Amino acid sequence: MLTIALYICPQTVCSSLSMAMDAFNLANRLASPPPFRLLRVSLDGQTVDLDFARIQVDGDLALAEQADVLLLPASGSAIDNTLAANAALLPWLAQRPASQQLVSLCSSAFLLAAAGVLDGRRATTHWALANQFRQRFPRVELRIDQLLCQDGQLFSSGGAHAGLDLCLHLIGLHAGSELAQLVANALVFDTQRGAQTRFAPLLPAPLPHDSQLGPLLQWMQQHHGESIDLNRLATQANCSSRTLLRRFKASTGLTPNDYLQRLRISAAQRALHDPGCSLEQIASQVGYGDRATFAKLFKQLCGETPGAFRKRLRQSA
Repeated sequence: MLTIALYICPQTVCSSLSMAMDAFNLANRLASPPPFRLLRVSLDGQTVDLDFARIQVDGDLALAEQADVLLLPASGSAIDNTLAANAALLPWLAQRPASQQLVSLCSSAFLLAAAGVLDGRRATTHWALANQFRQRFPRVELRIDQLLCQDGQLFSSGGAHAGLDLCLHLIGLHAGSELAQLVANALVFDTQRGAQTRFAPLLPAPLPHDSQLGPLLQWMQQHHGESIDLNRLATQANCSSRTLLRRFKASTGLTPNDYLQRLRISAAQRALHDPGCSLEQIASQVGYGDRATFAKLFKQLCGETPGAFRKRLRQSA
């Protein structure tokens, strides 16, 4: 029987904890004999108060040392607060033996990274935390497109329900793919969900109404299907190309060309809802001269081809 210790702290996200426990408990009910022993541990072995629950634990970190797997449920987006409140956990994590599997769900990848165990290794986390993670931990090879990531004995997952993808992966790894599929079926969960990047918004948040770039972005929205280069944009914005590049990057985090491509692909996503439009027609409508270029950029930004995106829309309908 594999022992899994779930680390619980005041920052633990209730839904992430319950999702993980539900998956492994369901696996135990569907298999004979039960393959998993679950332990709940906290930093000091004391009861932990979460937003919606008071969680009784089985022991402290000394108990977790005996586990085959240490799983850290998501710990929210207040990263500074989480790292400060769990400062005593970090040196303990750094000393874990190579034989113990370390698992982070969503934002708890920051805890593993802060402990140094992800240096030079592959990992993922919630797509919305990608920039912050890269700035803090440049030595980690962040695979933000992936729903889950395994590098040896280190496991991490993307945002929210990607934690269930990872739990199912662990069930399959330790108790067989058939049991993992039974658990997925019982939870009515599709295990073929593609890349995490398809859940991330293509465009940055709208700028304030008084932004210098506001009129230009509105113009790009109306003319994105036309031939547009940097000089034309600069003329429209009444500034030099150099000034426009600087303003654009500072305001949106993107170059004008990157923004234009995302604007076009976003329009293509909307157009793909219409089954009467061919991919060639959509490519032309949004500003691409050929289907191949359009398909390549679509997959690069969305994590799937235009055809796969449209097929998924049909299946959802």
